Amino acid sequence: MNVSKKIVLVGHFGVGKTSLVRRYVDSAFSEDYLVTLGVQVKKKTVDLKEGSVNLIIWDLEGKTSVADMRGSYLLGSDAFIYVFDLTRPVTFDNLSENLDHLKSNYPEVPIELVGNKVDLFNDGELDEFLGKNGLDNITATSAKNGTNVEELFEKLANSLL
Repeated sequence: MNVSKKIVLVGHFGVGKTSLVRRYVDSAFSEDYLVTLGVQVKKKTVDLKEGSVNLIIWDLEGKTSVADMRGSYLLGSDAFIYVFDLTRPVTFDNLSENLDHLKSNYPEVPIELVGNKVDLFNDGELDEFLGKNGLDNITATSAKNGTNVEELFEKLANSLL
């Protein structure tokens, strides 16, 4: 079985959405910050026991509110990856509002919460930080060193097959 699934990355600007996609699809990382204008689309095929999944990954420009994003970009999504920067609270301050918007407008579409830039934490700091900020049930990633990036997309591919 071979299926294609649209995955859409949303979140504030500068949280590492493009870097996550680049790390996953191209196995690369750049320190240079490049602003995404509109949308970038990349594709990667994931081979699983049950078949293969073509992930069509839409990397949307950063917005502070999901409600401000073009609805046409979100239509037909099979999954959302909501990315925030673990080092910038402003990027997850309105997390519940943004998740409520996605859940009410796209009730059947699963949402994966991703806290990026875990590489900027020392051992032991992350768990304390996540607990203090009520950020349980997230995937902590680092686009820079690859922590949990492959696992994030493969878990998503498995859930969509």
